[in-house]
Amino acid sequence: MVKWLWLIGDKILKKHVMAKNHFHSSGNSKRAAALKYGYKSGLEHTVAEQIKTADYPLNYETETLNYIVPERKAKYTPDFIFTKKNGQLMYIETKGRWTSIDRLKMKYVLASNPDIDIRMVFQAPTQKISKGSKTTYESYAIKLGIKHVGKKDIPAEWMAECIKNGESPQQVKSFFA
Repeated sequence: MVKWLWLIGDKILKKHVMAKNHFHSSGNSKRAAALKYGYKSGLEHTVAEQIKTADYPLNYETETLNYIVPERKAKYTPDFIFTKKNGQLMYIETKGRWTSIDRLKMKYVLASNPDIDIRMVFQAPTQKISKGSKTTYESYAIKLGIKHVGKKDIPAEWMAECIKNGESPQQVKSFFA
């Protein structure tokens, strides 16, 4: 944490600049454990453990997807990547907090990659997107056409579509090929 001091008249005004993601940084032992293993949130760590326990290959943030924000090119890195039995890729994004910036980014990613299979695991799907809104994370995902769940785990049906460790897809396809 960086501290700045300003002298205004005879009073000292202090401003604390917090570390990136400061809203997560105190009192969250699940996040601390997740950070220890290279994840950004406790939810990502929980889903990674589920994937490993179910004996699927763990591909955490191994690819980035190109997308276009009006007037600029940008990249997006999905949390988890599965290879489906048909060789296509399935991307899983976990969200505890789905900010307006994240929602806009997802909208651009989907517009730039219309054939992508991206699915979301929400920690709290009934959470409102903002204080005054009636729209929930779940209803916004439906509006964008994203398959989603809100139970902190990837559904068994989704995993059943994918190959496990040691299995081979019928035909390998890469998003970037």
